[in-house]
Amino acid sequence: MKILREEVLVSPAGSLDMLSQLEVSNLRDVGHGGLHETFRRCALAVLNCGGETDSARQVFHEFRDFDLELIQQERGLRLKLRNPPASAFVDGKIIRGIREHLFSVLRDVVYVSTEIEGRLDTASPAGITNSVFYILRNARVMRPRVDPNLVVCWGGHAIGREEYDYSKAVGYELGLRGLDVCTGCGPGAMKGPMKGAAVGHAKQRIADGRYVGVSEPGIIAAEAPNPIVNELVIMPDIEKRLEAFARMGHGFIIFPGGVGTAEELLFLLGVLLDDRNRDIPFPLILTGPASARTYFEKLDAFVRDSLGEAATGRYQIALGNPQHVAREMVEGVARVRGHRRSTGDAFYFNWRLSVDPLFQAPFNPTHELMASLELSRDLEPHVLAANLRRAFSGIVAGNVKDEGIRAVEEHGPYEIHADSDIMDSLDDILRAFVSQSRMRLPGAIYTPCYRMVR
Repeated sequence: MKILREEVLVSPAGSLDMLSQLEVSNLRDVGHGGLHETFRRCALAVLNCGGETDSARQVFHEFRDFDLELIQQERGLRLKLRNPPASAFVDGKIIRGIREHLFSVLRDVVYVSTEIEGRLDTASPAGITNSVFYILRNARVMRPRVDPNLVVCWGGHAIGREEYDYSKAVGYELGLRGLDVCTGCGPGAMKGPMKGAAVGHAKQRIADGRYVGVSEPGIIAAEAPNPIVNELVIMPDIEKRLEAFARMGHGFIIFPGGVGTAEELLFLLGVLLDDRNRDIPFPLILTGPASARTYFEKLDAFVRDSLGEAATGRYQIALGNPQHVAREMVEGVARVRGHRRSTGDAFYFNWRLSVDPLFQAPFNPTHELMASLELSRDLEPHVLAANLRRAFSGIVAGNVKDEGIRAVEEHGPYEIHADSDIMDSLDDILRAFVSQSRMRLPGAIYTPCYRMVR
């Protein structure tokens, strides 16, 4: 990692060029409750685009001397960067896409602080959904007069070359058919579909192709926005990030990944198992190259063993055929359009989707909360899905989030308690993720941040 040992002034691009005195004061506040550290960390992640580590802690350590300062001038706002990553600059000038991402981060951090926190009842389901809507609207990523065409793609950030190329091939087929792509904005299976779609759009002379990236402060340093992203949104936490995907997307594709990908799948399945969502079209395809068959067999078996046939019936698995996946998605999105039109629901935000509070309430994976999670088939399937999602969220935190890594170092691995009837299935899928190097970058030695307790 190379550091630019100097101060650099950066002018706004794309998102925000004016701040009130109160907003500037909050962003300069390095004390408790101030926004400076949140903004500094998110800004560092954006500037470190292309970094080779997925450890937030390592990134923060390597660039511990990085800082930034807001400068108010008569002509508007500027940022002074101290000791930023050198990779964000070319011949002394910041890369334009990274500059746009930098000010998108500023826009969202400021907006959440001034317009969401303390002003909305974010403890209520309606308040949480409204906050998701307001953040997306402020970021201007919802298009009110455009037919449904946004496909959310999820998958691992540390996948191998074959799986990455396959995700790019699927994105290419989506782009040829005029579909836009939304991902978690990072590398791997988040970058591949965007890169492929960009080529497909170019061949079809689609000049306004959209590559929407949605992240949150806890994960962005481990999964820095890839350079294809042209619309970046930072949600306050993982739960609002997941709801943003579910509300904004018109179809979903899941590529091979690890615990984070399983967490995303469990969120979707838990929401879809709610009887209130029974009749809502929600195209969901799990796909990868033919070589990923074992991965998807393990994942499918885990879902069936834990949540039952009703859950596996909400998705299809298609291997080794990007054209088929794209055609199926086109048909699925067409069904979404017809349903939204017949019910009067918005094309740009799925208001009719019911998201249970279990999937909305922020989960801070402390050792106590992780150990107290109830994982039993005696629970209703959507409740079990919510608790499994939280367990996987804790493992993600212990793997790559700075606060999670520190907690595991101080108190030891998280303990996960489960009934014996689902323990074997859970243990099997987690062991498979480890053996397939899906917990960390390939080649790294993985030390589990959890242990299973019967």
